[in-house]
This record gives sequence, structure tokens and C-alpha cells, in this order.
Amino acid sequence: MAVNERPGSGLSALDVMRDAPVLPVIVLHAVEHAVPLARALVAGGIRMLEVTLRTPVALACIEAIARDVPQAVIGAGTVRSAADAQAASLAGARFAVSPGYTHAVGRACHELGLPLLPGVATGSEIMAAQEDGYTELKFFPAMQAGGLAMLKAWGGPFGDVTFCPTGGIHAGNAAEFLALSNVACVGGSWIVPTDAIREGDWARIEQLARAASQLPR
Repeated sequence: MAVNERPGSGLSALDVMRDAPVLPVIVLHAVEHAVPLARALVAGGIRMLEVTLRTPVALACIEAIARDVPQAVIGAGTVRSAADAQAASLAGARFAVSPGYTHAVGRACHELGLPLLPGVATGSEIMAAQEDGYTELKFFPAMQAGGLAMLKAWGGPFGDVTFCPTGGIHAGNAAEFLALSNVACVGGSWIVPTDAIREGDWARIEQLARAASQLPR
């Protein structure tokens, strides 16, 4: 079994990255928004959903989606510790995304069988993640850490690494990142606007998801 595959699930980090061009970065402040949001995204062609652990209700939202939206593949973002990984797994998360990388987080996700997209911003961080068996990585914060030029430069020494750039990615520049050979998908929040979630405008979110799911790569 690969280090980045969950026992019995058949899901790997590469599966998460390849399912759709965009991995939505979701921040939820109310549990009642979780299920209709997930349904809108799935209806628009986005199944892999990253709910970030940035709010007190995040774990409850993950649990609600895991229970009530079986078509979605729910993951936890902003996983910063082994405790975060454990809590996310117990809530029903099927993959994890971290803003950075530590051996402790990598080991915890491996022991839990939780596919992990670790965040990296430097060559040293890529090498540390690779030493622990991780070759599918989140480039974060993408625009602030060098953007397209950095990913192109990494294509030489890290030709065996696949990236999901996140941070500053939007509808206007996503296609440029997706055109790179070492990019499998991009992470972004533009398909889950805060005001649309707050107002319950699920039709708008479905429309944004549909457009994102059709981006070329």
C-alpha cells in the first residue's frame, strides 16, 4: 500500500487531485450550510471537498457532509497537528490537506490511513515530504511563494512531484497553472464565495463549480 492511500478505501492523494481541476477551499461558519453547499458543488461536477479546520463548526460540518452527501468525498484542510488529523478522521474525513509539512503530521496521517496533501513552499520542504513518502503536494501560498515561475523551476529537480497550487488562484489565472505538466489541480475559494454561502445562493455555487469542473488541463 502506498504511504498516501487509505486502507480499504482505495483513495489516494493523486485520486483527489485528478478528480476535478479545482479543489475547493471551504470555510464554513454554520453547520446548516454544509450539506446544501456540498450538494451544490457535487451537482456542478466537484466531488472532492476540502473543509478547512478554521472555525469551531468545521468538524461538525465534515461529519454532516460525510453522513448526508455520499456522492461527495469530504476532506479536512488546515490540518496542522496529529490531533487535527485524528479529529478529522473520526469526523469522517477521507483525506487531509495541511498548510505546511511536519514529520508528525505526515506520520499521523500515514498511521490513520488518511491520504495527505502536505503544503510546501520551498525545495527543502519538498525534500522533507518526499523523505516521508509524499510526492503529491500542495504548493502554498502559491502566488506569494513564486507562482508559475516557481513551479516551472521545480519541474527540473522535482520532476517526480505533482502539485496542487493554492493561494491566490482564481478563475482568471487557474488555466495557466493547470497547463503546467507538474500540476494536477488547483485549490481555490472562488467557487465557494463567502457571500453566496451566507445567503444560501446554492444555484450560484453550482454554476461556479460547473465552470471550474470544465477548466482544461
